[in-house]
Amino acid sequence: MNKLLDLFWTYLKIGAFTFGGGYAMISLVQAEIVDKKHWIDQKEFMDMIAISQATPGVIAINTATFVGYNIAGFWGSLVATLGVTIPSFIVIAIISQFIQAFLALEWVSYAFNGIRAGIIVLIFDAVIKMKRSVEINAFNIILGLAAFFLATFTDINVVYLILIGGILGIIWQIYIVKAYAKTEGEKK
Repeated sequence: MNKLLDLFWTYLKIGAFTFGGGYAMISLVQAEIVDKKHWIDQKEFMDMIAISQATPGVIAINTATFVGYNIAGFWGSLVATLGVTIPSFIVIAIISQFIQAFLALEWVSYAFNGIRAGIIVLIFDAVIKMKRSVEINAFNIILGLAAFFLATFTDINVVYLILIGGILGIIWQIYIVKAYAKTEGEKK
């Protein structure tokens, strides 16, 4: 029961202090779940992010469900998901009552500009931390640059880029890396 409470409280804090959506929360999740609590390791974290992006739904909920399930099964996934969603639900419920008056306040506009700047930093921090655990080779560099340019300068849906990246990764590992290792083994 204590682990369930810890899961709930951890994700409640993450949900309460994450502005800007799921990508902004990646850095906070990594700090809490990987670095501080050691509930999953860096490789599992990277896999969780990849799975959370490839599955339907909000990345915040997908990651909470994944970690919660790994820690405490069904009940863990339930309490972690509730923890991450309750703060947003409460804030949206309150704001929806006063949205017009709220948006008309000049200081609110200034606050949102500051929050947007902070969100960019959180997303950049997450990218830097995730980069450290990715193997750097020609294939990953070319694939990453191609995906970046296609996502930035074309109208291609990023879901297709994720699927294509996954397929190319499988092909790279199975047919090229293993074939190269096999031929090197035969040479010896």
